[in-house]
Amino acid sequence: MWLKPEEVLLKNALKLWVTQKSSGYFVLQRRRGHGDGGGRFTGRLVGALDAVLDSNARVAPFRILLQVPGSQVYSAIACGELLNGSEVYWAIAIGATAEEINQHWEWLEQNLLHTLSVFDNKEDIVSFVKGKVKALIAEETSSKLAEQEEDPEKFREALVKFESRFNFPEAEKLITYYSCCCWKGKVPRQGWLYLSINHLCFYSFFLGKELKLIIPWVEVQKLERTSNVFMTDTVRVTTPNKERDFSTFLNIAEAFRIMEQLADVTLRRLLDNEIFELDPGLQDPTQITKRDLEARAQNEFFRAFFRLPRKEKLHEVVDCSLWTPFSRCHTVGRMYTSDSYICFASKENGSCNVIIPLREVISIEKMEDTSLLPNPIIVSIRSKTAFQFIELKERDALVENLLQRLKEVNSSNSVHCNNLQSKNQNTPVFTSTCVLGGCEPGSLGMEAAQSKDGSGCNKESSYLLNAEALRSDFHQSGMAGLDFGKSREQIKESLWDDHFVEYGRTVCMFRTEKIRKLVAMGIPESLRGKLWLLFSDAVTDLASHPGYYVHLVEASMGKCCMVTEEIERDLHRSLPEHPAFQSETGIAALRRVLTAYAHRNPKIGYCQSMNILTSVLLLYAKEEEAFWLLVAVCERMLPDYFNHRVIGAQVDQSVFEELIKEQLPELAEHMKDLTTLASISLSWFLTLFLSIMPLESAVNVVDCFFYDGIKAIFQLGLAILEANAVDLCNSKDDGQALMILSRFLEHVKNEESPLPPIGNHHAFFSDDQEATPVTEIANLIHDSYEKFGDHSVEQIEHMRYKHRIRVLQSHEDTTKQNVLRVVIPDVSILPEDLEELYDLFKREHLIRCYWDTAGPATERHDPSRPYAEQYRIDAQQFTNLYKLVSPWTCGEHTDILAERTFRLLDENMDHLIEFKGLASCLDVMYNGEMNEKIKFLYKLHIPPALTEDERDSQSPLKNPLLSTSRPLVIGKSNGDAVDYQKQLKQMLKDLAKEKDTKTEKELPKMSQREFIQFCKTLYSMFHEDPEENDLYQAIATVTTLLLQIGEVGQRSISLGSGSDEFSEDLQAQASASDHDAVFNDTVKTPHRDSQSSPVTEGDWTVSFEHILASLLTEQSLVNFFEKPLELKPKLENAKLNQYSLKTNGMGCQSRSEHTKLNTQ
Repeated sequence: MWLKPEEVLLKNALKLWVTQKSSGYFVLQRRRGHGDGGGRFTGRLVGALDAVLDSNARVAPFRILLQVPGSQVYSAIACGELLNGSEVYWAIAIGATAEEINQHWEWLEQNLLHTLSVFDNKEDIVSFVKGKVKALIAEETSSKLAEQEEDPEKFREALVKFESRFNFPEAEKLITYYSCCCWKGKVPRQGWLYLSINHLCFYSFFLGKELKLIIPWVEVQKLERTSNVFMTDTVRVTTPNKERDFSTFLNIAEAFRIMEQLADVTLRRLLDNEIFELDPGLQDPTQITKRDLEARAQNEFFRAFFRLPRKEKLHEVVDCSLWTPFSRCHTVGRMYTSDSYICFASKENGSCNVIIPLREVISIEKMEDTSLLPNPIIVSIRSKTAFQFIELKERDALVENLLQRLKEVNSSNSVHCNNLQSKNQNTPVFTSTCVLGGCEPGSLGMEAAQSKDGSGCNKESSYLLNAEALRSDFHQSGMAGLDFGKSREQIKESLWDDHFVEYGRTVCMFRTEKIRKLVAMGIPESLRGKLWLLFSDAVTDLASHPGYYVHLVEASMGKCCMVTEEIERDLHRSLPEHPAFQSETGIAALRRVLTAYAHRNPKIGYCQSMNILTSVLLLYAKEEEAFWLLVAVCERMLPDYFNHRVIGAQVDQSVFEELIKEQLPELAEHMKDLTTLASISLSWFLTLFLSIMPLESAVNVVDCFFYDGIKAIFQLGLAILEANAVDLCNSKDDGQALMILSRFLEHVKNEESPLPPIGNHHAFFSDDQEATPVTEIANLIHDSYEKFGDHSVEQIEHMRYKHRIRVLQSHEDTTKQNVLRVVIPDVSILPEDLEELYDLFKREHLIRCYWDTAGPATERHDPSRPYAEQYRIDAQQFTNLYKLVSPWTCGEHTDILAERTFRLLDENMDHLIEFKGLASCLDVMYNGEMNEKIKFLYKLHIPPALTEDERDSQSPLKNPLLSTSRPLVIGKSNGDAVDYQKQLKQMLKDLAKEKDTKTEKELPKMSQREFIQFCKTLYSMFHEDPEENDLYQAIATVTTLLLQIGEVGQRSISLGSGSDEFSEDLQAQASASDHDAVFNDTVKTPHRDSQSSPVTEGDWTVSFEHILASLLTEQSLVNFFEKPLELKPKLENAKLNQYSLKTNGMGCQSRSEHTKLNTQ
């Protein structure tokens, strides 16, 4: 095996090694005593020395050393032992057998020996060999990791430990695991990091102490690789409350990549489900594997690098070389193959890229294998060009797969053509008609859109599309006298023609640094639209879907909805200074394109700034071409930009802020808060500078965007800030900074443009008369490439991953703050407690999203709804929360009380409640006055909270404590006595008066069944209270009194007797029966409608006022309901144990030596 080269100084003369082979630079040696049969004294001595060493430290019997003639430095490439004298060797390889070490020796002779002779400097030889050996080690390590990836036996063992240690439901699937350290302050804890679909978990057991850490991915706010004074490479996970550092991974790059993918997928699945679409392999979280995540990362990079549709799935990545005729050599790089494309990227960034749509391919053939052209294939395309790839591993399988995909693509094209022919007779106006109606982006079906409106009138001939770009009709009038601009255009056209001859003129052209320089100079007006189509590959979509746009227009025009109203509102705001959009021709074309796209992609529909971009596209492209360019921009080049939250634009805005800190540190240091600059830049990203630069300059920016993607906008933004850095550092406030940048952008000119100057309606104008120097757009773009053009697509994508987490969490924080702002005025709960309660509420929703496979819990989170309605929970989730935070714990009766509370709060009967409902009921329980608490309890025991079909709960007591025959005179501790006959008589008289003065009661009366349930709840609430006995005695007295009130009231209503007879009836009843009616579940009561229909005349009833008045007579009951309650301890306990209801007690139990860490 190859070793990392290390210097070894030999200080003794003992000959431990025997040289077997030697060349000018390398020495192959055998350990003495190995292969000698132990016959010689020296061999036996060395053998004995090796034998007494620990088995893990024994020296390999063979090694290879690097020795540089004339130098004291040697390199041991096989083993690192000492030779003679005081010379230093480099150990670069070791072998357990002669066959293994000879393989390494042969490789060195064939690949390095002849190369080293060209070096003059001895140190260069050492550096070169070290670099080669390190590369071999990296390749060897990666191949071993691939072979050993997810050893089934080891993974099953880790899975068993994960399940036993964290006790998650089966739906919580383990993705992978790593051995690492978790830092607690300055102390590292060695353990195991488990990465599952919803959580990051860490477990350690050290010196009798158990450490568990559970971090939901959805609570991760930042994920980054950092260094500190103790460790040079650490993964830091930041949550709302803490930062956790993990280090000493065997492969930290892989671990961080998987963590990054899991955080991104989970956050977007749970928090950005408005528009985010998972790859097919990731749709079911329980089926996600480590390989799926790695494939997703590769797919994301592949699509971003070549700017291909989301439906493209990467199949093979193969190292190869491509014949590049412009350089007359083979260029080393990689071939990427997907469903519909063959792509090539050179290893030297930007040297040469090629995109070959399979629909352009005629044939894929294998050539004869030779020493000069090993494993070659030829890909021939329709433009009579051929691409030669060589050095392809597993060529036969690759060609077979490519031919199969080519067959599928050609078959799909044939279907389109057949549909086209079958519909031609029905479409006299348009020649291409084979297409579809509104579809999801990237999934174009085969169903034709309806061409008739609701009245049955054919709309087909109503819309004639623009066959030419609008510039051809509206630019000519202003071009007289612009000879200089025209001559510059002719020069540019000549340069482009020369380039096309050498590099190709189709979508399959060689894309090199030379074409980038031509784009930076500005594309000629006559070629701009065509090259935009090629660079964005919209030309492939256009050719693949003939007539699709026509039928979208037919299906969408004439319909009225909110989206079309927004489009109509913005039509006349789109480049109003341009003559093309001062006419109905341009306005109508813009209306058709925007409406058709909204019909195609209803998830995006229409967003502001799309009108400005589409207007410019229509100036340089035909109407149907402009539509496909818009598709390319919205769905591929600027993903997630165009929705109501503009998540994508905010992510890039955050990336831009980081680039400012990295590339312009002086400006970042002066402007401590870069939020202002980032906010100003939002319009740069959304409109590609079209809204803030003169049009003739901004189109050059769009040229660069279509060639280089968002990277061009980043680097141009940095160049603009650098050009104004001094003024920005001297600015006094945000307004002045905005004025500086706006004035600068307003004066970015394009002197070479053949167009007449067109004022920018959207630009910021100031009254400052100070002369502002003019900046040439070509110079600005050139500076942006020279100074800030070194960021690769891969770097930008990694930055997007990192900042997408921050942006999504920022939206969640905004949602929380807005919900709290609405709720805080209506409750008395402390703001910090209310914030923690909201976190519990949200987490309860997310727990259901994690593990509930029975219902679409994620549908209850809708970012497009008002803030207060974005998160909602159902009855089971509410019950879980109620058990954790409610002060009214009633033992087995708690679930019943929680269900009734949920029904009471569910006013719109959709079986879901919002956070405000939970906060309001807890506010009553913790902070309400006694009468408010009793009223709330009263409502829980009448419809709709208490339903007729609800099973009556069993008594929590074995023997009844109450009876209607209990004595009505009770002695008090101070010797006084209360005559309850007199008290009852007075209360009934008050009730009669109240009936006369108040015709409508706020709350309906309670029936006998409902009153029994009310009493059971009170008894359950008093259980295990320190004053339990006093409370039971008091409630027995009050309940007896209320039963008698109800019975007397029932009799008075049925007989029509006056209130003077009540006491006699009551006294007779008091001595008549010893029957306990309170907890007798068989009491027959008339049914009432669940919607609080009034009881019939003569029924047993009691009012809220009587219940409240009776309870107020007992001081122990008053004390119970008025004693202060603390919500914070409940919240702290709930944070630790919220998972327990789903994980069979996880986190509820702890031992003295057990430490549980949680980020909540």
